[in-house]
Amino acid sequence: MDITLFSPKDTLTHFFPSHLQSNDQVAAIDMQSNSSSNNNNQPQTSHTSTSRSSDSGEACGGGNKWASKLLSECARAISEKDSSKIHHLLWMLNELASPYGDCDQKLASYFLQALFCKATESGQRCFKTLTTVAEKSHSFDSARKLILKFQEVSPWTTFGHVASNGAILEALDGESKLHIIDISNTLCTQWPTLLEALATRNDETPRLKLTVVVTASIVRSVMKEIGQRMEKFARLMGVPFEFKVISVLNHVGELTKEGLGVQEDEAVAINCIGALRRVEVDERSSVIQLFRSLNPRVVTIVEEEADFTSSRYDFVKCFEECLRYYTLYFEMLEESFVPTSNERLMLERECSRNIVRVLACDEETGGGECERRERGVQWSERLREAFSPVGFSDDVVDDVKALLKRYKAGWALVLPQGDHESGVYLTWKEEPVVWACAWKP
Repeated sequence: MDITLFSPKDTLTHFFPSHLQSNDQVAAIDMQSNSSSNNNNQPQTSHTSTSRSSDSGEACGGGNKWASKLLSECARAISEKDSSKIHHLLWMLNELASPYGDCDQKLASYFLQALFCKATESGQRCFKTLTTVAEKSHSFDSARKLILKFQEVSPWTTFGHVASNGAILEALDGESKLHIIDISNTLCTQWPTLLEALATRNDETPRLKLTVVVTASIVRSVMKEIGQRMEKFARLMGVPFEFKVISVLNHVGELTKEGLGVQEDEAVAINCIGALRRVEVDERSSVIQLFRSLNPRVVTIVEEEADFTSSRYDFVKCFEECLRYYTLYFEMLEESFVPTSNERLMLERECSRNIVRVLACDEETGGGECERRERGVQWSERLREAFSPVGFSDDVVDDVKALLKRYKAGWALVLPQGDHESGVYLTWKEEPVVWACAWKP
């Protein structure tokens, strides 16, 4: 994707000098080029004169933190509509940024794209282009390899899986007909361990119906193969199993009891991992009430700990929170993966779409996946309108702690401190990054 794909509405069309508009010099804008896909996403050497190798291992935001300073200054200039300052800062960031450099260069690269889109009002087009290119290169094999590698080096996703599975198994203990409604885009990586646990229960093995609600377009193409593999694994475990996929994309509120196939004699559990943030902010209360109408035995929620919602109409505040969150995330990736990891590059590119969606796409125009994260305390306030919190048992907490011991130092489980909080937090270097909780009617 070349920078000329954008059609800015003002003089920012020409803020890049002509010598920077070659394919290799706009790496900060070109995150999802077909050329890098054809090269199996192998990291390449940056062509910018100031680039440094990521082999240095410098922590994200370390040193003089030039990326965060320049990016924040540029965000303020955009908010103040200071065109000359915008031109200067975007040009400077383009000179310094590289998706293949050190952590500062990567942050500059991915946030530069979003700032350029915001300044030129081209966010929707950019987001659509990035998503389309990602969908074309998405396959079951690549998705499986990425997820397994990420789970191997980081508890970012497995933390929520272990906590949620523990709460679900305890809530459905003794039931003979189980129905789990899985509203997530985790490609069912959560469920093999739960199937194993059901197969080893002391009483009669229950019948499990798994209804997967897909809320991201990029996931739909691989669900057929995932379903076949899940059915094969269930047969191997000796668990009577039924698998169903429902594609609703962003409109979780359109789900109905009839559409989900909920039967009166089923013990229902609702599992939401990274799903509620994809629901439009104004629709979240109605979606929670929909969950309540299904009369579930338990609702498990896992969300990343960031607030892109309360500041969504204040660009600078939203930008600062977005930069804070992704600095932590990029630092985690830097310390978890080797510098030349293809999986790390793919995860960073996924961030590029999310950053553009949050910072450069107007809420009113829609046209893409919502990415309005909220913190655990905010979700708790919403969920208390229809549910009561369920504390995780000592056994589940012990399982999560045992999981974290498999990974590098820096990860910890933290219990909530305030009366209005619930669930448990995964922290990275004492910063909360993921929140997991369980609720009952």
